[in-house]
Amino acid sequence: MNWSLLTLGLAVLALLSCFLGFENSKPTAKEVALLATLAALAALGRVVFAGIPSVQPTTFLIIVTGLVFGPGPGFMVGALAALSSNFFLGMGPYTPWQMLAWGLAGFSAGIWGRWQKKPSKLPLIIFAVAWGFLYGLIMNIWHWVTFIYPLNWQTFVAVYGAAFWFDTLHAIGNGIFMWFMGKEFIKVMQRYQKRLVVKEINIER
Repeated sequence: MNWSLLTLGLAVLALLSCFLGFENSKPTAKEVALLATLAALAALGRVVFAGIPSVQPTTFLIIVTGLVFGPGPGFMVGALAALSSNFFLGMGPYTPWQMLAWGLAGFSAGIWGRWQKKPSKLPLIIFAVAWGFLYGLIMNIWHWVTFIYPLNWQTFVAVYGAAFWFDTLHAIGNGIFMWFMGKEFIKVMQRYQKRLVVKEINIER
């Protein structure tokens, strides 16, 4: 069985279903414009910090977006940030996996945001650090099933061990960004969300 093609197909199907789900939610033009701006900002953060291995504000911005705007918008910003930044950094077979990994970061943050509206700083930092390692785990699985043979726990440990320091840098960077800017960015995003909701209610009336 070609595990590389199978897992790639599953990743693409997951992306398509999430895109269709967001489309079926019928977002307004203002919502689409705002999410496109946030995705561009997250992508720009990745491009600007490309010289520092695995350290960028992209994951941090995606998590904040999901927390404030919900699972669907969080997934869309994560997926689009990966896609758009790869136009500058290089497209490859890893792109759907990066889209899925960052999309899931935003989606899970959105689920958490529905459960807890105002998380404190420490849980935010822990969540951001955790997603540094989870993102790395997803990408390590892609690398393992695509380039490594045989597929067994020994080769997976070798792949994970080789990437561990890069994943750690990613996690530490996420924690630092969340420590210094997390609460402030959430407050700014919440202001935009409130203005958007108020304007939509006024238009409906």
